[in-house]
Amino acid sequence: MVENQKSEQGGDGDEPYTSIDRRHTTRVVLISIGAAVGGFIFGFDSSVINGAINAVTDQFALSAAVTGFVVAISLLGAAVGAWFGGPVANKWGRTRVMLLVGILFLAGSVGSAFAFSAWDLAAWRVIGGLSIGAASAIVPSYISEISPAKLRGRLTSLQQMAIVLGIFVALLMDDVLTGASGGAGAEFWWGLETWRWMFLAGVVPAVVYGALALRLPESPRMLVSNGDSDKAIEVLKHVHGRSESETKTLVDSIRKSIRSDSKPSFKDLRGGTLGLVPIVWVGVIIAAFQQLVGINVIFYYSNSLWRSVGFSADFASNASVITAITNVVITVVAIFLIDKLGRRPLLLIGSSGMTISLVLMAISFTQASIVNGQPELPEPWGPVALVAANAFVVSFAVSWGPVMWTLLGEMFPNQIRGLAVGIATAVNWLANFAVTVTFPALSQMSLPFTYSMYAFFALASLVFVFFKVPETKNIPLEKMSDRYKRERRKAGKSTSGSSDGSSGSSGKAEARG
Repeated sequence: MVENQKSEQGGDGDEPYTSIDRRHTTRVVLISIGAAVGGFIFGFDSSVINGAINAVTDQFALSAAVTGFVVAISLLGAAVGAWFGGPVANKWGRTRVMLLVGILFLAGSVGSAFAFSAWDLAAWRVIGGLSIGAASAIVPSYISEISPAKLRGRLTSLQQMAIVLGIFVALLMDDVLTGASGGAGAEFWWGLETWRWMFLAGVVPAVVYGALALRLPESPRMLVSNGDSDKAIEVLKHVHGRSESETKTLVDSIRKSIRSDSKPSFKDLRGGTLGLVPIVWVGVIIAAFQQLVGINVIFYYSNSLWRSVGFSADFASNASVITAITNVVITVVAIFLIDKLGRRPLLLIGSSGMTISLVLMAISFTQASIVNGQPELPEPWGPVALVAANAFVVSFAVSWGPVMWTLLGEMFPNQIRGLAVGIATAVNWLANFAVTVTFPALSQMSLPFTYSMYAFFALASLVFVFFKVPETKNIPLEKMSDRYKRERRKAGKSTSGSSDGSSGSSGKAEARG
């Protein structure tokens, strides 16, 4: 009977297992969706500021530089949260850190809503940033560790799906509240300005995520790492529906991939290439490129961007919502493609599309002129810029949006996954901060230059993926340990001087996979 059943690779193992039945597939999908609510919080926080920022700027009389700082300061908090999220999750467990994420985001949302100055608002946004940074570091790892390999790409992509849904909900809510009250700076319910209600709405996903965290099972890999193999077997049998023997074989393979003689530490990341093993550098650079192409400028500043080149406030708000809807729809497409086409092809397609669309946006903005004291894009450059912006979002959403999170969750071996994902995600947030905080000043200086710079990074990402990024589709997580061990051995030989000339070229060959 077993011979007639479809087989697959387990998410945390190297052995063939009978395929998961529909009931358990539904269960693992629901667990992944619950974990991915952390991504919703990430997206919500990223874009809720979009509708509020003009009112905040007017109410607190902020300069362009201070405005950029208030928008971007949460990203520094997120970088710190991501950096420490991995190590803390290794010690406390993934689900306990998810609960902490909900609590911190609740505090940040309420504090931001009742801020009395720009600096007070900035402080509360740092607290909220700590929460979304920690969530972005642990959710991809958790979903990868709970998922079977053949579903892993689609399930880890739920992180990006949740992010774009959070962006969409925040932008739609901003639009609805602004329309109902007459403006983001106008008083609304209970005498509070509308922009304060935008922040206060974050209480809802914070409470939901905290409640879900109390119900989610702990990561089996995390349990094995902490010596609780019996509990790991129990979780895997409940989630995957495997037989007792299959589950024990799976747990044994997890245990073998984790060094039993030591707990994970940053020394495990050390290698011969500028201090880190090559696979960690690949993850770090992928994470940086995802932000350096300027995607979040579209979501943080889209209202201000379109108004700055002559579009009306109503059109700018509607265009932001349309862009968010586009993001959601194309992310759904990416989820269906990622386990069929693979990670590398999607990244290459996305980088190509982003480069072309960003170049078109840069050219369009060179045509802007001042008419009656206001900026304006003449025909046909206004529609060209709008179409190019949405093409940019499409190219990103089908590739770099979901694929980066999938790769970070699966490309590292068990021993270093939590730490490596934390570092790469922290770099992602720092790059996000750099782009966000510099955009107001750069856009005032020259929009064509700014978007040309983003186009350069998109082109560089294409080159990097082609030469350095490995394919991880359908590869069991334990297989990632094999290459890591080879890289560590080569790093040790390089350090001792026995293979100075060979480690670099062979590292390149391995990075291509």
